[in-house]
Amino acid sequence: MPSGLVLLDKPQGFTSHDAVAKLRRILGTRKIGHAGTLDPMATGLLVLGVDAGTKLLQFLVGVDKQYLATIRLGQSTSTDDAEGDVIATKIASGVLLADVLAEIKKLTGDILQTPSQVSAIKVDGKRAYDLVREGMEVELKARPVTVSKFEVIGEPRITGEFLDLDVLVDCSSGTYIRALARDLGVALGVGGHLTALRRTKVGQYDISGASQIAENVEMLDLGQAARALFPAVELDAKQEIDLIHGKRIQADGADRVCAFFEGRLVAVLDRAGSAYKSVVVFPKDSDG
Repeated sequence: MPSGLVLLDKPQGFTSHDAVAKLRRILGTRKIGHAGTLDPMATGLLVLGVDAGTKLLQFLVGVDKQYLATIRLGQSTSTDDAEGDVIATKIASGVLLADVLAEIKKLTGDILQTPSQVSAIKVDGKRAYDLVREGMEVELKARPVTVSKFEVIGEPRITGEFLDLDVLVDCSSGTYIRALARDLGVALGVGGHLTALRRTKVGQYDISGASQIAENVEMLDLGQAARALFPAVELDAKQEIDLIHGKRIQADGADRVCAFFEGRLVAVLDRAGSAYKSVVVFPKDSDG
């Protein structure tokens, strides 16, 4: 079984677990993991590691992400998205774009964000969404996140009493787009929720390179995947052996690099003073 990363374009209605299970059947291996979930309502880029490729997932968990989303102003829901129950409705068709843009600006940059109650954050050892399903009130603490881009794309659309906005968001890992929709609606005094969400980037990986869930799914080999994440350095034979045995090596490069010997990915390295130490090593029988 080849090792590497699979970039999947997750369809709506699939959970991330569903996507992993499907890929396990297609590829015939159970050693598959992912670098961050997507809600069933959401579509878009899901990065999965296969066999030795799972070792690369640790470097993707905290990377920045990009989303395309549709926000409906004028209606609040219990989940801050279209899958929840409607809890309040107000006329938003008269909201001015200038006011929308002013409030979006306040939600851009380094902000404190309170996650949705139905998030996967654990409270006393249980997922928040499980507690909500049990009828409990969940109070989550605000957390620092970075929204580097929050832009309205295209023209806002009046849909009955509501105002629908298509937006582009670049943000740090752990940012909830549902919460941005909720907070924008609250700031404008009309409420808001998310009606569509599509993840288009995870770190250096883009939705344009993603496959549908099908029998002929494409895979980035370990070398391709690693080169997309980090600068590469070439090793000599002695350095390869030293790294495999846990020794540090001298090399030139960035703080974190991927190391190759004769075209094969040997390790991902971190700088340690004037030398490099291995963070993860790939055995010779790994592909890439």
